[in-house]
Amino acid sequence: MFEALQPAPPDKILALMAQFREDERENKTDLGVGVYKDQYGETVIMRSIRAAEKRLYDEQKTKTYVGLQGDKSFCAAMGELVLGNTVSPDNYRVCQAPGGSGALSIVAMMLNRARPGATVWISDPSWPNHIPLLAGAGLKPKSYPYYDPETGKIRFDEMIATLQEAEAGDILLLHGCCHNPTGADLTLDQWKAVTELCWDKGLFPFIDLAYLGFGDGLEEDAAGVRLMAKTVPECAIAASCSKNFAVYRERLGAAILVGADTKQLDTAFGQLLSVTRSVYSMPPDHGAAAVRIVLEDAELKADWKAELETMRTRMTVLRQDFADALRRESNSSRFDFIAGQKGMFSRLGLSPDQIDTLRNERGIYIVGDSRINIAGLPGDRLDELARAIVSVTG
Repeated sequence: MFEALQPAPPDKILALMAQFREDERENKTDLGVGVYKDQYGETVIMRSIRAAEKRLYDEQKTKTYVGLQGDKSFCAAMGELVLGNTVSPDNYRVCQAPGGSGALSIVAMMLNRARPGATVWISDPSWPNHIPLLAGAGLKPKSYPYYDPETGKIRFDEMIATLQEAEAGDILLLHGCCHNPTGADLTLDQWKAVTELCWDKGLFPFIDLAYLGFGDGLEEDAAGVRLMAKTVPECAIAASCSKNFAVYRERLGAAILVGADTKQLDTAFGQLLSVTRSVYSMPPDHGAAAVRIVLEDAELKADWKAELETMRTRMTVLRQDFADALRRESNSSRFDFIAGQKGMFSRLGLSPDQIDTLRNERGIYIVGDSRINIAGLPGDRLDELARAIVSVTG
């Protein structure tokens, strides 16, 4: 059996992580791994989550299964967090999932049951795991133009023109906010235009919401998603708690289905739960229980929001300071786009050879497409880092 298998291609980001760990240089810099880091380079447990975990330890009385849907109170809280009061709870269903990736997977498998081999349109570029994940569910990926590396802006007219070729029943994958890997987000007016296109052409929006609260704030980041959800007859949202609650290793997310026809919505949700039964049966509980405690407790929720806002603000300041440092070192506006983008990531527009040089000669680790983790920037060494980057650009 095993002799028929070929070696799987290595994950480039995981390989970069391993290479960084083995690097013995003291001044090495990790800008590749997509986790939030504080000013000390640590990915800490949030205060509210720590308090919730202590309460959970004292109060939890069983470790029995939580059921196919997961923690129903967590699901209700996540539905409210993502959709607010723009969609009635009667018109959406929520399933706990093992991470945002798990939510993407189970929704994709459910959609493939509804329309086997359906086309799913994915932005160019997008998170590298989108294509293998959705293709693995049986869907057929196609790309639409999204980002212009020369200007650091969205190719919106080209995006809309290409999506005019989509057919009714096609799936449109959108990043809810803080686009990964570019940091270039749709404006609310652009969300309105995409929403109208989905309505006119009968497209099914599938929104990956991995960084809620990391862009302009919780309400602002959700605005486009909510506009879409309250307008189109059906859509799906895969929300992650990894970043905004910093529960990466707990693998916590939520799959949200929205539909105007509640009977059809219940059928779709039943199929979604059937998918979970066939894949992992029951979701893990610990992370969901902790996040549920935070969202249901007014004091803990307020503290979580405050800490999340501190994280968001820190990244915004780092963006501006880094763009300023690059402007000083390059004596140009080449990198000014970084300051206007959102969330954890931006692309520097470096070549693979330039990235290799930075890693080999300076100990600066950047993903091969030149995506950097803004939260990984060393705030006290931005001029040094900018000088190194400019030195390889010629």
